[in-house]
Amino acid sequence: MEGQIFLLCCCFTLFSVTMLCSAVDTISAGGSISDGETVVSSDGCFELGFFDPENSKRYLGIWYKKISPGTVVWVANRNIPLNDTSGVLRLTNQGILVLSTETKANITIWSSSSSGEPVTNPVARLLETGNLVVSVGGKIVWQSFDYIGDTFLPGMKCGRNLVTGLDNYLTSWKRSSDPSSGEYTNKLDHNGYPQIFLRKGPVIRFRSGPWNGLRFSGMPNLKPNPIYTFEFVYNDQEIYYKYELINSSVVTRMVLNQFGSLQRFVWINRTQDWILYVSAEMDNCDHYSLCGAYGSCNIANLPPCGCLRGFKPKFQSDWKSGDWSNGCVRKTELTCKDGEGFIKIPSVKLPDTRNSWFNRTIDLKECEKWCLRNCSCTAYSSLDIRGGGSGCLIWFNELIDIREYTENGQDLYLRMAASELGSNGEMKRRVRTIIIPVLLGAVIIGVIYVLLAKKKKRLKLGEQIIEDKQSDGNNDEDLKLPLFSFNAIADATNNFSDKNKLGEGGYGPVYKGKFRDGQDIAVKRLSKESKQGDGQFKNEVILIAKLQHRNLVRLLGCCIQGEEKMLVYEYMPNKSLDSFIFDRAQSSLLDWPQRCKIINGIARGLLYLHQDSRLRIIHRDLKASNILLDEEMNAKISDFGMAKCFGGDETEANTRRVVGTYGYMSPEYVIDGIFSVKSDVFSFGVLVLEIINGKRNRGFNHPDHKLNLLGHAWKLFQEGRPEDLMDAPVRDSCDISEVGRSIQVGLLCVQQSPEDRPSMASVVLMLSSDISLPQPKEPGFFTERQLIEGDSSSSKIDFCSTNKMTMTLLTAR
Repeated sequence: MEGQIFLLCCCFTLFSVTMLCSAVDTISAGGSISDGETVVSSDGCFELGFFDPENSKRYLGIWYKKISPGTVVWVANRNIPLNDTSGVLRLTNQGILVLSTETKANITIWSSSSSGEPVTNPVARLLETGNLVVSVGGKIVWQSFDYIGDTFLPGMKCGRNLVTGLDNYLTSWKRSSDPSSGEYTNKLDHNGYPQIFLRKGPVIRFRSGPWNGLRFSGMPNLKPNPIYTFEFVYNDQEIYYKYELINSSVVTRMVLNQFGSLQRFVWINRTQDWILYVSAEMDNCDHYSLCGAYGSCNIANLPPCGCLRGFKPKFQSDWKSGDWSNGCVRKTELTCKDGEGFIKIPSVKLPDTRNSWFNRTIDLKECEKWCLRNCSCTAYSSLDIRGGGSGCLIWFNELIDIREYTENGQDLYLRMAASELGSNGEMKRRVRTIIIPVLLGAVIIGVIYVLLAKKKKRLKLGEQIIEDKQSDGNNDEDLKLPLFSFNAIADATNNFSDKNKLGEGGYGPVYKGKFRDGQDIAVKRLSKESKQGDGQFKNEVILIAKLQHRNLVRLLGCCIQGEEKMLVYEYMPNKSLDSFIFDRAQSSLLDWPQRCKIINGIARGLLYLHQDSRLRIIHRDLKASNILLDEEMNAKISDFGMAKCFGGDETEANTRRVVGTYGYMSPEYVIDGIFSVKSDVFSFGVLVLEIINGKRNRGFNHPDHKLNLLGHAWKLFQEGRPEDLMDAPVRDSCDISEVGRSIQVGLLCVQQSPEDRPSMASVVLMLSSDISLPQPKEPGFFTERQLIEGDSSSSKIDFCSTNKMTMTLLTAR
């Protein structure tokens, strides 16, 4: 009898253990767990279930089970708590985790997302890493690691998926007893060269600095250690930072707490407690922009803030009172003339890179040349410091948030006026003022003689260019543009072979070429039949030679020989934007992240033209065919033949010669000949809507109405369904809120009145932040019929075109 009882007990124990081990870490399709039940990872380290953080609310979350019970690492319904213990987590047959209550199962409190594809036998499993995954046939279709809370665990990715648009970043708890979203975030910013910002609401508290191949520039304490490895990945699909454990027996986590501190903790078994291993912010110098523009922070100094060499406090009285926020200004302003150079500022945290440009292929020496050629460039540095350094990182405008380190800093090369460069600068200035003029005079005499004897027409056009520059109040020293010989360009283009022809516009044909040194070029050759003659040629040479920006096409030089006039540009392998968005096959290659990148690139290029360049430029012919795409699909504004240069105080002008392309021109420009920066803003708004929709504004048709694309977008916006404007290839990859914001910005740009349209500075801010947007008013020219009626009956068309060409309209005034 005792033997039977013993055998029965053994069988029962074995059965219980078997049941416990069979499905302890999983929930099968149709299965569920209620409040009081849990799912435990196979190693017993993590546990999924319902918990109460001492505020009488219930949450579904994941916490450590073996160590430090109650240390929560992930919360599902952090902003929608349950009021009682009736919560139930179910896995549907469609592979979706659904949190509801027993009493109201049809009301969803929280749910995971769906891939949208049919699934068979989905399984939810809590992995040993603390990652809750839903998988089908071994393939993960959803995971909690894609939705970080306040805790950053090994294997998580903090960053942005450029394909899906998913942003994964840390958000603090509101309080230690309230896991709802707090006011602090730690998020990767991909503007310029990527870096991570810790913010309190919209205000930046701390900046990681850019990745330099070994660590983030602003985190010198991030270095090889025995506990974890770390990496930063930046490719066409994603940008992210992650870390992995070296020894799986070590337990570590990073937490963004409710006070805004980002800290790494390590679990110590001996003391059964978490100890602080490292903090992102080390001291007061880590407060973002503590010393303002061109200021540098050194925690060993008192006060810690000082100005960079060649700079002085902007407001001396503020600095004396301990307020350094207004930063520093140059003692000697830059003039972008010969003699300027760079000083090395060693071992620093590199400045804010949101307004920067980078190139992975060129070295530091070439980087210096690029910076010198661009009058807006203020500093440069290596992109990657490994192996002696490689790549190029260039800054434009003010340098913000610099601090000095005793070790693990990075060298920054700061642009300085000749007089600030010491004895070398003084020597250069003497050479420039004494020897160079003598040599230059001899060269000029020789050149003039040759030009007068052999190239009279070329001299005439060159003199006209200089005269036009001087009439605009510009010094001819600004024009440093190489002149190529006809034979060199003919050789590069295989004698202008039809096989090398890229296309043709109002100016003439464009050819692909390659110089003997291997450099790819695009050559725009003025056609003898073209009505865009010397005026447009001179205009483009004068303007674009002075402009250097990552979102403007770069003019390499020109050719003026006999009747030939040619412009030589950097080659854009992906041609123009219109060849993608208006082509059904090609448009499928442009998902939403790519289109969003192009929109932002055009906006930054226009902002540079309107505000940040040495001249105030109005393009006047912004359209899809004038947006070129480089090998990385970066947008570059091209064709400045119709552009207009404004003086510093000018904001608008009028003309009797209206130039541009129907469908992109603003109402006040077409009807009254008045143009301003707001004319370009209108054209940009049209472009945004075309990029989102994939159809041209002019010629757009819809079976339900006679509106053009602007009118169609306006109608959908009024009806509360702007997302219906999206092109089909965009729908699977888009962030609906991001697309909706872009559509609203586009409609704000095409409003009838120029006073209602935002500036490009506001547009860039609206596209790159979450600020609330004003409601747009009715757009201008939102039907084809209105566009025709808007033209003056007395107007005389000189020549007009479709979106592939440029038109000029003469209007009597």
